[in-house]
Amino acid sequence: MHELVVVGNDFEAATEIASNLGGVCYLGDPDETRTLPFRTMVRAATDDPQKLAAAAGVGTYLVFSRVIRERPVAAQVGTPSPGVTAVFPLLHHPDLSHQESDAHWRDVHAELALRHHPGMWDYTQLSVVRTLDGPNIDGFALVAFDSLTSMRERFFGDDNDRDVIYADVASFADPKSPRRVVATETIYGRRPPTAHVTWPQG
Repeated sequence: MHELVVVGNDFEAATEIASNLGGVCYLGDPDETRTLPFRTMVRAATDDPQKLAAAAGVGTYLVFSRVIRERPVAAQVGTPSPGVTAVFPLLHHPDLSHQESDAHWRDVHAELALRHHPGMWDYTQLSVVRTLDGPNIDGFALVAFDSLTSMRERFFGDDNDRDVIYADVASFADPKSPRRVVATETIYGRRPPTAHVTWPQG
């Protein structure tokens, strides 16, 4: 499914827009002192990208969402979802095209992630179809855990898990990909997002 994704740093705008459009909002820790590529992300389905402009201080992207694993716990609409989500921006490997990197991410890395991230209970790949504004990004990995402790302690099960994942990521992603953003997700409609209005009307 195609959707629009905007990333920025305005917490209030991100929350308001996601709520108005029935989208999904990801908010980083407002007290985080490290330099991050962005602190907010909004996912929405709309035919008017301008409706997301106030939350798009860093970039706007047309993406295709691939749900690899869904958490076993339901999320209540309009309240923070259980757990935490690590948002990993992805740049393709310098020796690969976007299409080659994305195919590897989809066909090879997804299966490895399911096997070697034992604490991961939710995983979606947002493959960027087109950068509409901002820095070029090839994708966003949304990797979720049931708690911050689980993300820290069960991201990998052992050294082999770490070695396998690191080696695979190095084969298809640019090591200069931006830092991950640890965020809280809130769903205001559905996930993946769907348009509020269906046609024909009347």
